Amino acid sequence: MLRLLLTGMPVILCNLLLQSMVSVGSLRIYHCRFHHREGFFSGTLALFTTISIVLAGNLMQILLWALLFLWLGEFSTLHDAAYHSGVNFATLGYGDVIMSDRWKLLGPMEALNGALMVGLSGASMLAVMQYHVRKQLKHLPIE
Repeated sequence: MLRLLLTGMPVILCNLLLQSMVSVGSLRIYHCRFHHREGFFSGTLALFTTISIVLAGNLMQILLWALLFLWLGEFSTLHDAAYHSGVNFATLGYGDVIMSDRWKLLGPMEALNGALMVGLSGASMLAVMQYHVRKQLKHLPIE
């Protein structure tokens, strides 16, 4: 069990750092590029940009896990490793591809990691949307 933790925790920590940078970066990009813009298209573009950034961050995290699985010798191709990683990260749990008994507990570790990171991605998108909605509501006349 200790071997699994020592193998999986560095990837989880790298993913936490990556997702933190992506989340803060997406909010900074919103503030720098969209903070002063108003209207439907500005809000749509701001949210689309944020979603694209956090999606890219999540895909990089899936790739990081896939590279670990390749390095451990669990899969022979990046395609298979990325598929398995994506299923774990998204917490789908198809079960059509499983790892060896030696490393299969890394799957639940990745699933927990993915659930946390997808939740943080949603929070980043919600923050942008709330900020933009609040900004739009300030300009509405009070009746």
